[in-house]
Amino acid sequence: MPDRVGDRHRFTVDLDAVGTEVHHVRVLLVLPPGGPARFGAVAVPHVAVADPEGAELAGYTVTGLDSESAVVALELYRRQAAWKVRAVGQGYAGGLGALLADAGLAGPAAAELTAAALGLVASGDVTLASLPTGGAPTLPRGTRAPQDPAQGPAAPPPGPPDPLPAAGAVAGAAAAAAATAPVAAGGPPTIDYAHPRRRRTTAEAPEPAPRAAPAAAPGEPPRPVAGDASGWSMDERLYNQVWGMFEDLARSVAAYRSAVDFADSRLDRELDAALADPRHRLGGSGDAARDTARARRDDLVAQARAVLDRDLVQLSAEAEVVEPALPAAYARWAAPVWHGEAVPEEGPLALRLGDLSLPERPGLRIPMLMRLPLERGLWIDNGRTGSEAAMTMDTERLRRLAMDMAVAHAARLLAVHPAGRFAVHVIDAAGAGAASLAPLVRAGVLAAPPAAGSAGVTRTLELLTRRVDLVQMALRAGSPEVLPPDVDRAEQLLVVHDFPHGFDDRAVTRLRYLADEGPAVGVHLLMVADRDEASAYGPLLDPLWRSLMRLSPVPDGHLADPWVQHAWTFEPDLPPPGSRVLDQALERVARARRSSRG
Repeated sequence: MPDRVGDRHRFTVDLDAVGTEVHHVRVLLVLPPGGPARFGAVAVPHVAVADPEGAELAGYTVTGLDSESAVVALELYRRQAAWKVRAVGQGYAGGLGALLADAGLAGPAAAELTAAALGLVASGDVTLASLPTGGAPTLPRGTRAPQDPAQGPAAPPPGPPDPLPAAGAVAGAAAAAAATAPVAAGGPPTIDYAHPRRRRTTAEAPEPAPRAAPAAAPGEPPRPVAGDASGWSMDERLYNQVWGMFEDLARSVAAYRSAVDFADSRLDRELDAALADPRHRLGGSGDAARDTARARRDDLVAQARAVLDRDLVQLSAEAEVVEPALPAAYARWAAPVWHGEAVPEEGPLALRLGDLSLPERPGLRIPMLMRLPLERGLWIDNGRTGSEAAMTMDTERLRRLAMDMAVAHAARLLAVHPAGRFAVHVIDAAGAGAASLAPLVRAGVLAAPPAAGSAGVTRTLELLTRRVDLVQMALRAGSPEVLPPDVDRAEQLLVVHDFPHGFDDRAVTRLRYLADEGPAVGVHLLMVADRDEASAYGPLLDPLWRSLMRLSPVPDGHLADPWVQHAWTFEPDLPPPGSRVLDQALERVARARRSSRG
């Protein structure tokens, strides 16, 4: 509100009047012109949601602001026919214009609406409906590289969970600049990504919405529907719905744990008070007071558990509906969708890496989806020091599981991309991964036979390094289509097994170069390695490990959500034992490639 910095502002939101096609309502804080230019120069804002009588229901203080002049403070979002509130706190140093542009409004239109909103020009007929949109709003992002500064170069103990980035927009920057921006310590990457399937203008109609479920009986929760989320395509709706389930489970469990902590702390205070009261030192009154305190604690915990169980039942019902509807890129290997013969015509939005769960309901597993194209490389840890589960496993079995997991990810990437749009290279210097690589080799879907020995390592790294250099030069010259005919334009994945075997210092330098520069130009890294075995390089490789997202071939609690920092148990998704689903998927890839060439 212009000229009213520091005032107490209130407004009413009638959610019943919001159209069913609207899934998000955001509350923005913007500094007006003529006053302080940044939030760091004013009092820290506090944002709250209150009932009609003014009683605060939820609120928080937006801290950490400095150069920002516009903030997305709160978001009201629709989930399963109910409205929920999310604290966002995303600031923009570029002001309201940058915020609107990041939300999908075209640059000139964002500037025009900003001027009208801030009273710099007459508003006239400026409305959102009359303004052209720009790029689509960013989707919830997939997992990013672990940022664990406590890990040392040799034999690191299991560290704190690695954070998963929050859903929603990342502070705006030009796509070309953002693609090469470094990752801030402890923060999400600043790469912006708009999938080619996302509509660029509102003139393009979205895909039909999912059919509504029959109305629930009075007093019953709404029946879940697959695709009940915002998005232009069904895949995008399912992706956003999975992120909504992820957030709901995190917050429901956080509320339960908070209630248990409160009950425990109150019990401790009451027991201390009973012990300190002289009246309770004789007779049985002390025991009665302690029993009463414990009963109150148990009652509070039981109430909290009842609320949690209600939420878990609803989320479990939603998962049962959503899981069978997931496309192949999001689905488990055991899903029937993998037995179809359809060849994809477009690349997917994301890729399933495994499942995430919490101890309050281990059977409720949320798909862990990672955005595509891969913004950071992957590291499958085949070392025995990474987790307790790994320590109890035979070394050879652990290494085989890690390589099987890498092959499953490579096969999934090949199967969910159109023919010829994704290529896989393999470095297996010692040949120790031959058994796991057999399906890829047998189907003939690798870009070249697995590279063996130091000569093979050098040859493969030179090939991919040259591709990165040429594409970067073409982009800088403004002619990305001008590339030598021998340069493969498909996305490239390099699987490195048993690093650092077969690597000299120059090869290590090239590998680090690919990890840093490759993702922005379509070259991605998937390493299967034990960090202990590379300890001879000391801190030289620390940036490499930090740039990769660590995954475990065995259940492990090394990932955290971005909202309340729960430690989630990650379980990889592998083809069922004895199943030919992976071989069949690779055979379809091979047939599609032969058809496209013919």
